[in-house]
Amino acid sequence: MGWAVALAASCSCPLPEVCRGQSKIRVDGPRGNALQYETVQVVDPGPVLRDMAFSKDHEQLYIMSERQLTRVPVESCGQYRSCGECLGSGDPHCGWCVLHNTCTRKERCERSREPRRFASEMKQCVRLTVHPNNISVSQYNVLLVLETYNVPELSAGVNCTFEDLSEMDGLVVGNQIQCYSPAAKEVPRIITENGDHHVVQLQLKSKETGMTFASTSFVFYNCSVHNSCLSCVESPYRCHWCKYRHVCTHDPKTCSFQEGRVKLPEDCPQLLRVDKILVPVEVIKPITLKAKNLPQPQSGQRGYECILNIQGSEQRVPALRFNSSSVQCQNTSYSYEGMEINNLPVELTVVWNGHFNIDNPAQNKVYLYKCGAMRESCGLCLKADPDFECGWCQSPGQCTLRQHCPAHESRWLELSGANSKCTNPRITEIIPVTGPREGGTKVTIRGENLGLEFRDIASHVKVAGVECSPLVDGYIPAEQIVCEMGEAKPSQHAGFVEICVAVCRPEFMARSSQLYYFMTLTLSDLKPSRGPMSGGTQVTITGTNLNAGSDVVVMFGKQPCLFHRRSPSYIICNTTSSEEVLEMEVTVQVDRAKIRRDLVFQYVEDPTIVRIEPEWSIVSGNTPIAVWGTHLDLIQNPQIRAKHGGKEHINICEVLNATEMTCQAPALALGPDHQSDLTERPEEFGFILDNVQSLLILNKTNFTYYPNPVFEAFGPSGILELKPGTPIILKGKNLIPPVAGGNVKLNYTVLVGEKPCTVTVSDVQLLCESPNLIGRHKVMARVGGMEYSPGMVYIAPDSPLSLPAIVSIAVAGGLLIIFIVAVLIAYKRKSRESDLTLKRLQMQMDNLESRVALECKEAFAELQTDIHELTSDLDGAGIPFLDYRTYTMRVLFPGIEDHPVLRDLEVPGYRQERVEKGLKLFAQLINNKVFLLSFIRTLESQRSFSMRDRGNVASLIMTVLQSKLEYATDVLKQLLADLIDKNLESKNHPKLLLRRTESVAEKMLTNWFTFLLYKFLKECAGEPLFSLFCAIKQQMEKGPIDAITGEARYSLSEDKLIRQQIEYRTLVLSCVSPDNANSPEVPVKILNCDTITQVKEKILDAIFKNVPCSHRPKAADMDLEWRQGSGARMILQDEDITTKIENDWKRLNTLAHYQVPDGSVVALVSKQVTAYNAVNNSTVSRTSASKYENMIRYTGSPDSLRSRTPMITPDLESGVKMWHLVKNHEHGDQKEGDRGSKMVSEIYLTRLLATKGTLQKFVDDLFETIFSTAHRGSALPLAIKYMFDFLDEQADRHGIHDPHVRHTWKSNCLPLRFWVNMIKNPQFVFDIHKNSITDACLSVVAQTFMDSCSTSEHRLGKDSPSNKLLYAKDIPSYKNWVERYYSDIGKMPAISDQDMNAYLAEQSRLHMSEFNTMSALSEIFSYVGKYSEEILGPLDHDDQCGKQKLAYKLEQVITLMSLDS
Repeated sequence: MGWAVALAASCSCPLPEVCRGQSKIRVDGPRGNALQYETVQVVDPGPVLRDMAFSKDHEQLYIMSERQLTRVPVESCGQYRSCGECLGSGDPHCGWCVLHNTCTRKERCERSREPRRFASEMKQCVRLTVHPNNISVSQYNVLLVLETYNVPELSAGVNCTFEDLSEMDGLVVGNQIQCYSPAAKEVPRIITENGDHHVVQLQLKSKETGMTFASTSFVFYNCSVHNSCLSCVESPYRCHWCKYRHVCTHDPKTCSFQEGRVKLPEDCPQLLRVDKILVPVEVIKPITLKAKNLPQPQSGQRGYECILNIQGSEQRVPALRFNSSSVQCQNTSYSYEGMEINNLPVELTVVWNGHFNIDNPAQNKVYLYKCGAMRESCGLCLKADPDFECGWCQSPGQCTLRQHCPAHESRWLELSGANSKCTNPRITEIIPVTGPREGGTKVTIRGENLGLEFRDIASHVKVAGVECSPLVDGYIPAEQIVCEMGEAKPSQHAGFVEICVAVCRPEFMARSSQLYYFMTLTLSDLKPSRGPMSGGTQVTITGTNLNAGSDVVVMFGKQPCLFHRRSPSYIICNTTSSEEVLEMEVTVQVDRAKIRRDLVFQYVEDPTIVRIEPEWSIVSGNTPIAVWGTHLDLIQNPQIRAKHGGKEHINICEVLNATEMTCQAPALALGPDHQSDLTERPEEFGFILDNVQSLLILNKTNFTYYPNPVFEAFGPSGILELKPGTPIILKGKNLIPPVAGGNVKLNYTVLVGEKPCTVTVSDVQLLCESPNLIGRHKVMARVGGMEYSPGMVYIAPDSPLSLPAIVSIAVAGGLLIIFIVAVLIAYKRKSRESDLTLKRLQMQMDNLESRVALECKEAFAELQTDIHELTSDLDGAGIPFLDYRTYTMRVLFPGIEDHPVLRDLEVPGYRQERVEKGLKLFAQLINNKVFLLSFIRTLESQRSFSMRDRGNVASLIMTVLQSKLEYATDVLKQLLADLIDKNLESKNHPKLLLRRTESVAEKMLTNWFTFLLYKFLKECAGEPLFSLFCAIKQQMEKGPIDAITGEARYSLSEDKLIRQQIEYRTLVLSCVSPDNANSPEVPVKILNCDTITQVKEKILDAIFKNVPCSHRPKAADMDLEWRQGSGARMILQDEDITTKIENDWKRLNTLAHYQVPDGSVVALVSKQVTAYNAVNNSTVSRTSASKYENMIRYTGSPDSLRSRTPMITPDLESGVKMWHLVKNHEHGDQKEGDRGSKMVSEIYLTRLLATKGTLQKFVDDLFETIFSTAHRGSALPLAIKYMFDFLDEQADRHGIHDPHVRHTWKSNCLPLRFWVNMIKNPQFVFDIHKNSITDACLSVVAQTFMDSCSTSEHRLGKDSPSNKLLYAKDIPSYKNWVERYYSDIGKMPAISDQDMNAYLAEQSRLHMSEFNTMSALSEIFSYVGKYSEEILGPLDHDDQCGKQKLAYKLEQVITLMSLDS
């Protein structure tokens, strides 16, 4: 089958975020159309260039942007997880490899040419049905028949798996597979809360590949969770109800016809729907209920009862079953608390035999009621529901049942009675009490007994002598009448409200106590008299009696003005929008009275905003903003708004004139976890100007929010002590916003006590000229919408001395002078010898002083040296990355050069077949998660299983699982989750988690990152790490390095610092290349104090600048030949017959020793056997030379992980000690004059500072690259985001919300576990040689890196170690980087398991054959041999292991692998 595919890159487009993609288009898509089936983001940032090229095998495509070259696979089939997804993707490269359950190219699928093993069309996907597809949980070992479609031949066998419940062999019969359902102990438990069924995936697993290739849903159901007949028989499963036993079962045999088997809902015992069951309280009354199918209690069973749940307490009442269709709760009275409820619905349940419920599908309730509750008047009583049968008993004046009203003493009124009218109506309130004469006012009359029907009051209401027509809508029987006023005559001014109920007899008439008044309403003015066309202006119309009447309508011409509120003297309304600019006449209508006056409102064009300045503020807002526009004076209450993250903040503006106003910037709504140092843009920014919609969002502004200023407190005590006149300095950050192209400052106010002070602002501090105050005062800084107090300032007064104090000081001074004279006379009489000692001491002090001064001067000069010298040297050198295999081996198995996993398995020929078979079986076990977890846990519980063993097992497992990283990641997550549980259970501090490598999980985590971050190292972090290494090496070699102690003039480590003044000069030697004598001579910078070996190494570095270390000649194999002008040649060596020996100290030869001048010609030649100036053959020299050579090898070995100084032990035979630049101070043979060197040695620590200053840029670059989520051409590795999210999930699961603990977990997981290792050991990543001084400096950088990731405060003092003090100022900013990095990662969208698995599958594919899996398995198996009994034990006892017969399989492996088999 052929197909055509176009791979197109989007090269130029208006939207930059879609410019970085590559589209895959199938040209011969369905129905002849082109079909785009995938879009891949390729480069970042910038557009893709036109030039694209295939790799040789046509499986990769190279794509370029202006800054980046990216390799993209032509297909990424591995991202699809199901057959439907794979074949539905439209990618013609992809098909479904059935038995491997994976989406891949056809040529990568084993035996894909055989029928049905490779599906390339949707209809060829495997389908599966099962019969039966559900069984009860009490049925075991049921035969299930699975019909399969599109399944290849399964001669290797197939397993049926019920998720993690059980696994068993399946029997293949044609296209059917027969399996048995799980045994009793493996069936899932179903509890009532989870419903009556449990769905599991029934999966088919190929024995050939060990992979699941088909699955379908299978249901286990449980009838017994149903405890009512209706829910039982209405279940979708085969459930039956036993009426007499009151149980639900799947098996009809266990429920005979005699036991009342029910299959249909209509045959269930149940109560039928009845009308409201009303029961008055405290009245003895039975409750009769209709029902059907009520069972007759059998012998030994109890009868019926009714259960009423009244206000939380249960009342049980005996009940009588008349027949199968009727039951009656016996005569009983009921009651409930309180008079606030007049009827209370109560749950009613009918039970028999104590607890067998009768279904109540209609949910019938009993209503208990009290006539007297909330019915205090006759009208309220008679208006109650007639079914309650309540009436008004006149003598006590209360609402009761008839039987509770004494008949002979009083009348009892009821609604249906002949005289059902309540007497004595009463008016309690009228609203309003004033209105216009023209009428139309709606008057509300409230009171008691105001009739029970509308016709009772329809024609008998007068207000102040004027007819008032009652309105049906406003009438509430007995309680309220609303009527509309007629017109009043001019002679009528005020009067009472009078009503008759039905008839105008005295007992049915009422009169109000309030008077109603007729008013004349007038208008006088309106403000403002103009407003914007969009409306929203709040207009106030003044006048008299404007609160009279009920309804107000205000019109401006034809435009309504929406009524807001009013008082006797004003009406306030809000204008609506107008279509045009014009003047409108104002009219006010109150009820039927129309009030006019010559008042005019003018609609004007809407305001506009032309410009705002400045276009920035700080997050807390409240900085001034000047706004220019038009018609701004129309707006009464202008506001400014900003919306961010869905939350809106508003602030006020003040109008200055028609074209200007000033506003206070609104604050920005930011969440509590917001990064404080980020610049933000609001989603919406604009103005609220009445109803002007067009300015709510300003489109043309780029309003920006900068971070709030942050101040530091005045030290831990919070008190700053000052002398009068001394300025107060407030330190902080973000004090000046970083606004582009402007010298902008915020307006700071600093108060000392109540007094303001003059402020000078810089980016990191405020200088405040302290006001003329003394004593203790609080300091308060204000800016924008925030204020902060850094603490108190204490200004000590200048105390002038009093006269007695001056006299006493003078007396004391006189006595002191007399005492000094006496001492001097006594001293003068001392012996001459003491005088000489003093002179000698004085000379020493002068000497010491001059040395200190000289060193300080030099240190200062070094700090000023330009860093360009270093950076220019580093440019152009290629980076010698190790290949993936060497890199992983150095991290996983440090110090082991030729590890077995790199070689083929070595076994005798006669055992080879058995061993390979055993290891294949063992590989299947290792790929079984249950086995692997059990294996690791068992090993870790053995006391003899050492730390080294743990690391070794973790590394071996990861090499085996290199090709199955998805599975490795799953196992790692499980092990880490267990480790976290264990850590928290053992009450260890959560911060100690992952701190050290004490478990297999921790080493596996290191290895996991090692595998997945290689690409990131090569593309991104490797460059700054290599630059730092080169910069350290070059900086160290600029000054003397002691060849024996490893100490250097330039160092970051105090332990490796030469604390003496070494005289030296820089020479430039011309060196002849050892490879080609005719090539031009190479100039090499050398120091005249360098040993000959150091000179050789520097020459090799210069000549083989771009050659990896492992491909260069070794210094030890070369001789240095000095070619003098006369044609003479001389071999220079570290030791020869000219070597100087002085007092048992032998000094190594240097260029100064041979007096080699600047500009000399030297050559590296292959090692000579003899030379005329070589060491004579004495024992002394031989032993010393070999000892020295060993030392050199020791200090410089690439695997030295710490800075180690060789001990300088005297030669046992001769007692001679070697030295180069400094003699080791442990040998106490320094001259007396050297005592000063101890005193002055501390001054040389300033050199650490000079070195640190030179290297600062490289350290910053490395840290910034590691702690950044947006890299040069490389996205954040998925592994980091995925693992951090996993740790956050675990913290949430354990309820750990302390941010310090979460931060520490992440630091221990990645920076301290992976990056520190890389910083200390760059030879793991690059092909380089690392000497001891470079190693010591890298250790200081690594320690700084660790401190930056810590959340604990580092308290430093003058006694702290120098490497902590060296970076003390930088660590806080590094810590901010780390916090921002973790926060940015947290905000990134989560990585789906699907994306992560696709990425892991791709990584596995790239490095599938790096290690020999058989050899690695053999190494792991050695631990099985050692602990076989302990490993087999848990496999036998664990249920899951038992189901999968893991112990049996392991025993098979042991048998195959044993020597005597």
